[in-house]
Amino acid sequence: MSTQNKTDYNYSMNPTDSKWQRTRAAIMVELRRDYLLYLMIAPMMLWFLVFLYKPMLGLQIAFKDFSLWKGIAGSDWVGLEHFRTLMDDGYFLRAIKNTFITAFYMLVFQFPVPIMLAIMFNEYKNTIWKRSAQTIVYLPHFISVVVLAGVVVNFLSPSTGVINSILAWLGFEKLYFMTMPEFFRPIFVGSNIWKEAGFESIVYMAAIAGINPELYEVARVDGASRWKIVRHVTLPCILPTIMIMFIIKIGAVLELGWEYIILLYQPTTYETADVINTFIYRVGLQGSQYDIAAAAGLFNGIVAFTLVFVANRISRKISQTSLW
Repeated sequence: MSTQNKTDYNYSMNPTDSKWQRTRAAIMVELRRDYLLYLMIAPMMLWFLVFLYKPMLGLQIAFKDFSLWKGIAGSDWVGLEHFRTLMDDGYFLRAIKNTFITAFYMLVFQFPVPIMLAIMFNEYKNTIWKRSAQTIVYLPHFISVVVLAGVVVNFLSPSTGVINSILAWLGFEKLYFMTMPEFFRPIFVGSNIWKEAGFESIVYMAAIAGINPELYEVARVDGASRWKIVRHVTLPCILPTIMIMFIIKIGAVLELGWEYIILLYQPTTYETADVINTFIYRVGLQGSQYDIAAAAGLFNGIVAFTLVFVANRISRKISQTSLW
């Protein structure tokens, strides 16, 4: 530590100074010592401030009778009126229901698949086939959702789709899958699993790679089978990673890839396909009711934050692992 830093450090610890003065002195010492690191993160911090935090000022639209001509500042305050309107709107309540049901399906059926894939890849010993399989399951992640939606629609087409061709060959009637509400959630969740499971397994494979090999050796010496090794060694060791990824997944699960939903759904499937974000899209961008849409978006954000907070507390109690 340089002479100047020692002087500043001693000043920060001076008992005659106030707590604020000591804190300020300590911050200045750290800034002078690591100023290059702070310069490196400055562009990213600026990006966050400009594109993520500054736009949050627009949330006040949710509490105003917003007019494009008056602007945000000139519009009149209406308090919680827009939230009351949403709670009385049957379509919004339906969107809330669909959001939570679809999010539940995503957590139950999609979240465990990358973990199972990572364990399967770890247990597979043939390097050539292992790398080939990994490449195959990673590739769908890089497909655009627009292309994916086109593939799904063509795959399930009643005239030329593979599924309906097989049904016709077996003697069954062809089904218009994309117009039937009861099929929308399985199609949405299934195609998302196919697209993202392989790429998401990379995190768990990295966690498995960090496990001490001696634990596996001890388990084999004790006569443990492969299943017991996975159950008593692999899963407990990667549990902190699983919990962190679960918390992050909950934070993003209400988004549900709404762009993909918009590409797939149609009025006949709104019954099960319409979620909060697609409701916001129709009301805000198509219906120009920006204040109602802002209120719905704020509601969605508050619910997502609550879920993350609760999941973080539960994770801390169960595995002593949390985001904060």
